[in-house]
Amino acid sequence: MRVIGFDIGGTKCAVVLGDENAKILDSVTFPTAGPEETVERLLSEAERMTAESDEKPLAVGVSCGSPLDSKTGVIQSPPNLPGWDNVPITEIIEKRLGFPAKLMNDANACALAEWRFGAGRGSDDMIFLTFGTGMGAGLILGGRLYEGANGNAGEVGHMRLERFGPVGYGKQGSFEGFSSGGGIAMAAKLAATEKLQRGESVGYCKSWDELGSVTAKSVALAAQAGDPDALAVYRQTGEMLGRGLAVLIDLFNPSRIVIGSIYARSSALLEEPMRRILEAECLPSNLSVVEIVPAALGDNIGNIAAIVLGLMRAEEAEHGKA
Repeated sequence: MRVIGFDIGGTKCAVVLGDENAKILDSVTFPTAGPEETVERLLSEAERMTAESDEKPLAVGVSCGSPLDSKTGVIQSPPNLPGWDNVPITEIIEKRLGFPAKLMNDANACALAEWRFGAGRGSDDMIFLTFGTGMGAGLILGGRLYEGANGNAGEVGHMRLERFGPVGYGKQGSFEGFSSGGGIAMAAKLAATEKLQRGESVGYCKSWDELGSVTAKSVALAAQAGDPDALAVYRQTGEMLGRGLAVLIDLFNPSRIVIGSIYARSSALLEEPMRRILEAECLPSNLSVVEIVPAALGDNIGNIAAIVLGLMRAEEAEHGKA
């Protein structure tokens, strides 16, 4: 079986050709632009891969940030995709390429990828957290993806954990504000600003000129080198990650939580404060049955997620589903 996957992100897009084992057979990545230019590039690359493939692809999967409507196949103005207002992406694909297409938000798509081919295998009740530029979740409940009324279930980044705090998902003190790449950078810049105004400095930011270049990665590197200010930032991040997870664990009683991106790279900095909060906040019976593990698919997760959506759409088409 061959399928095409489109991974549409705020800074870059990928087109991939994959098989039934989610093996990537061909791929191309390019910068994201406006919808017309980007969609045309996606389609033309898909046409090239189709022409060069030894087997004709059966479907196209599209992974994209929310908000979107997975049932109608429309991208609805995601904040990281300015100008992408009500783009009927599946209709466009089906008319141009002649393949059935499936659209899903990236957190749900990545949850399916980790569940079928990564760290979620063997679990019927799994939560996947993106924990990258933003914070979103995909919910596998009772062996099935739970999407909600319009495909946007699992928007955990919008939960407010504190009245004040870093801004994420348009909300101060949100889960995304505290536990995301942007949130970590904001918290670190705030801590550095306080020190700089007192004529002091922090290890990851020694002057006002360096303030704009502070990122989650630069703070993590400083923390790994023992900088106490950077360690304090990641300690707060771990504590707020624990608070958000405690809600999910008691609400959904999962057997496994798979966390991607920043957690997969920095779990040594986050795990102790996260665990401490979980032990204080969770029902012991719920906490005792859940594993919290890093995502397994690494940097390929977006591509594999798009392939998985294509496989799902091909399976649906085979069984006569619209």
